[in-house]
Amino acid sequence: MSAAEGTWTERRTWARGIAGPGRLAIGVALLGLSFAGLYALSLAVQLPMSDIEVYRAEGQAAATGGDLYGFTVTKWALPATYPPFAALLFVPTTWISLTTLKITCVLVNAALLALLIHLSCKAAGLRRAAYSAPLLLTTTALGLWLEPVFQTLVFGQINLALACLVLWDLGRPDGARLKGFATGLAAGIKLTPAIFAVYLLITGRVKAALTALAGFAVSVLLGALVLPEATVDFWTRRMFETQRVGKVWIVDNQSLQGLLARLLHTTDPGLWWLAAAAVTGAAGLWIARRVFVRRGLDLWGVLATAVTALLVSPISWSHHWVWCIPLLAALIAHARRAAWRWALVAAVTVAFTARSMWALYHRGTLALHFDWWRQLLAAPYPALGLALLAALAWWTRRTPDRPGARGGRPGVHVPSPRADAHRPARATTG
Repeated sequence: MSAAEGTWTERRTWARGIAGPGRLAIGVALLGLSFAGLYALSLAVQLPMSDIEVYRAEGQAAATGGDLYGFTVTKWALPATYPPFAALLFVPTTWISLTTLKITCVLVNAALLALLIHLSCKAAGLRRAAYSAPLLLTTTALGLWLEPVFQTLVFGQINLALACLVLWDLGRPDGARLKGFATGLAAGIKLTPAIFAVYLLITGRVKAALTALAGFAVSVLLGALVLPEATVDFWTRRMFETQRVGKVWIVDNQSLQGLLARLLHTTDPGLWWLAAAAVTGAAGLWIARRVFVRRGLDLWGVLATAVTALLVSPISWSHHWVWCIPLLAALIAHARRAAWRWALVAAVTVAFTARSMWALYHRGTLALHFDWWRQLLAAPYPALGLALLAALAWWTRRTPDRPGARGGRPGVHVPSPRADAHRPARATTG
């Protein structure tokens, strides 16, 4: 299908959605109810939105020449933990009052959730869903209550923005101008997206990987030009101080290190975590490459990379797992008419909604003394992440014998069975 035909189909889908006032009204009503629920909850239980206060303080330090890594804010004494480039982007947060900033943050994150759903559906080959206004409104209304998304709202985080930036960038065709640059900028804001540059490299897209490196270099250079002292401080000292981010063993931390700390009943899993992270990191990237090479499904490769980053990162707060949105889109795209696959979609949705880690009484150091069944409830996301990597490893254990299957050439993209069934659908993000 030509680009012109694709654009026409997308516009027609939008037009049909807007022309159907009944479904559109239902979507608007559900979104309104979700916002009303959030507002009622904020009145009953004060939502801290502490991270947005840290971002605002970073912007203030960048604007006034203050010590970027010498302050703490909020009653939890939270410090700045991002590179100096991020502080430059946070300067506009100082132009409005804190109350206005918090309201704006909620609205912007809701809009970013809708955008992430749109990008995820496109990447999964669900193009009709991606361009259906009623469906986007409805899924946004429901998606606000997924635990990682809800926690992003509660803390005023930027996870949705980073996920959108990376997924949009990697979703462009290979060879697109400056593909990878936005991913590099995302790594300049928060270091973990740098793993996607490695994914581009190992899947043979060297130009895009180098462009990502260039984007990252630009972010570092801009930070150094405006905040030279903070740049030296961060890259030589602060980036290695993981204790600045928080305690690794609390249930908030849904990474391998958090899981191992609780399993081993220790505040510092040390070499056990380093070994597990090294093995998981290597295996996860190997699996991501194999999904791309053997199945031609870039989205699943991107998801394997994202999950690998979340697992091996020293700290992955539960709100970092907003990659559950493209994961659910990918599972729905492959569900088709198989009942067990829809059951899997339902189970994963429940896992990202249940908030099992918060249901446990974990005050103080209690999280270090959970028995085995509480350990399962305390670490739902790393368990899901490891299960996903294992499933992808099994699924790609051999190259499918079908026409058009990838023959080890990273530059060729093969439509998924879902895309074959609905021909203008596209199953890859690259």
